[in-house]
Amino acid sequence: MADSKREVERKYEATPETRLPDLTRAAGVSAVVHRGLSELDAVYYDTEDLRLAADSLTLRRRTGGGDAGWHLKIPVSAGVRDEIQAPLTDTLPPALGELLRSRVRNTPVTPVVRILSARDVHHLLGEDGTLLAELSIDEVLAERLTEEGHGTTSAWTELEVELADDADPAVLDAVERRLRKAGIRPSAAPSKLARALAGTAPGAPGTEKAKAPSPRTAGDHVLAYVRRQVTALVELDPAVRRDLPDSVHRMRVATRRLRSAFRTYRKILDRQVTDPLRDDLKWLAAELGVDRDQEVLDARLRSHVSQVPAPLLLGPVSARLKLTSVARRTGSRQRVAAVLDEDRYLALLDSLDALLADPPLLPAAARPPEDALPRAVLKDYERLATRIGHALERDPGEERDVAMHEARKAAKRVRYAAEAARPALGKPAKKFAKRMKSVQSVLGDHQDSVVARDALRTLAVQAHGAGESAFTWGLLYGREEAAAAERERELPEVWARASRPGLRAALKG
Repeated sequence: MADSKREVERKYEATPETRLPDLTRAAGVSAVVHRGLSELDAVYYDTEDLRLAADSLTLRRRTGGGDAGWHLKIPVSAGVRDEIQAPLTDTLPPALGELLRSRVRNTPVTPVVRILSARDVHHLLGEDGTLLAELSIDEVLAERLTEEGHGTTSAWTELEVELADDADPAVLDAVERRLRKAGIRPSAAPSKLARALAGTAPGAPGTEKAKAPSPRTAGDHVLAYVRRQVTALVELDPAVRRDLPDSVHRMRVATRRLRSAFRTYRKILDRQVTDPLRDDLKWLAAELGVDRDQEVLDARLRSHVSQVPAPLLLGPVSARLKLTSVARRTGSRQRVAAVLDEDRYLALLDSLDALLADPPLLPAAARPPEDALPRAVLKDYERLATRIGHALERDPGEERDVAMHEARKAAKRVRYAAEAARPALGKPAKKFAKRMKSVQSVLGDHQDSVVARDALRTLAVQAHGAGESAFTWGLLYGREEAAAAERERELPEVWARASRPGLRAALKG
């Protein structure tokens, strides 16, 4: 079993002669209590090519101190990391190995650095004795364990201030002002591991990502967009496994954006290479969609039930909805976790890496972006216009529902295409994407209503079969019908605004 906590800390340069200033003069700090010395022994693990370090992840097995065990730290933002802890065992706990899979795939992790720390700990307390932060001064000795540079050592002293759980982050600012006034400056290294790698093997490949050159051609811009989506897939994998809020949705969006880019820009990237990837991405999006669609449906139905006046809630409506939701979500969550361990998924990640390493560029990729990209976007727009016209021609009913769903998918593709072109085309692409999003929103809400009505019909049948009143489910069904009709009435006006010739002309430049 692994436990998780949010770590918010700041690191500072220090020397063995560093003396702490009077931190009780920092706003909010009433006392500084010395908690004594401890000896920490940590072995850091990574792949041979340091993939974890390249993504600023740290994996260690540490003994000593109050939290001995395995620790995996995943960056959230500057100075903020999620630390997932597992008990001290001889081998890597499976729960942590799963969170690393999108980075390491089937490559083993092995010891790369050993870090010994002599830690002098102080607690910063508030007026009521509440712990605000833990400050430690660490005397550090790092030793390289890899074949290259084996035995090389590096030593330094650093000061860390880690925010206590539920404490006000302003404490860190107040403490930093006092430290800076005493001449203590922030560390240039983001972590002990980063400093150890640099100190024991200067310039080692993989310790940090090389900065990509600025895009110039149409191909450069498309590849930059593809790279962002691939990075999102890899980075969101651990979040999905941890069931973090909105993680499945964001991962599914990255998958769809990749599929859209491969289809829209097939004059730039060879479809003989990208078509098989599109098939695998479609499979992944569908698997992720089982959980995401259920999540959206649950939220929609809960919201509707909460708005029904108490006298109209006949029968155990909330209880039945919750029971059904839990059963469906449990199954879908288990399925998503299984999919992320499938060989097909890991092979897809490898294939995306291979595409970025050796892009299958076609001649059009060398053209200026302001020439090639608008053409691709507007071609998708024409497809959307055809589908919108088809939907508006249909009478209300199942045929119109299907046609509007197809139009929704086309609107999403145009929006993604415009977003991919935005870095090259600027404000016209931004405005065009915004208009397409408005169309997508109307069509999306309509489709959500279609799905909700199917679910409500099923719930009504189940309630009736159990001897419960189906009145409330019928009431909600009627409201969803009304909502769908409203979206259908809105669509012509929203589409008229989104399809103004001036927007398309501005995109062409």
